[in-house]
Amino acid sequence: MRLLHTMLRVGNLERSLQFYCEVLGMRLLRRKDYPGGEFTLAFVGYGDEADHTVLELTYNWGKDQYELGDAYGHIAIGVDDIYATCEAIRAQGGKISREPGPMKHGSTVIAFVEDPDGYKVELIQTGTSGATTQPAA
Repeated sequence: MRLLHTMLRVGNLERSLQFYCEVLGMRLLRRKDYPGGEFTLAFVGYGDEADHTVLELTYNWGKDQYELGDAYGHIAIGVDDIYATCEAIRAQGGKISREPGPMKHGSTVIAFVEDPDGYKVELIQTGTSGATTQPAA
């Protein structure tokens, strides 16, 4: 068994595709309209679905906003240089909701960004670049 995808309902598919593909660097893997059900599915990710877990972005036609609820946590993405990644996201208009730094009660360096619908995406430092020091201001 393996995890195939996580589904998020989005209020504006083009805006979400721009965020996940251009800001976070994913690729649009496939997209299909379902006129009978009045929805569109778009699958994005860092690799082919055969080998990678991906995100399914679901746009229900005419629905532009959702209540996120308090059960949702976040999506996590590993990055080599969390400080450079956050600066690149910020430069593209992305919202950094928690600046990079050690997690509470631990030493792992994390940050949080929000997608256009308010879903939280955790960035986790996986490489050694920038892992212990923030670039000089």
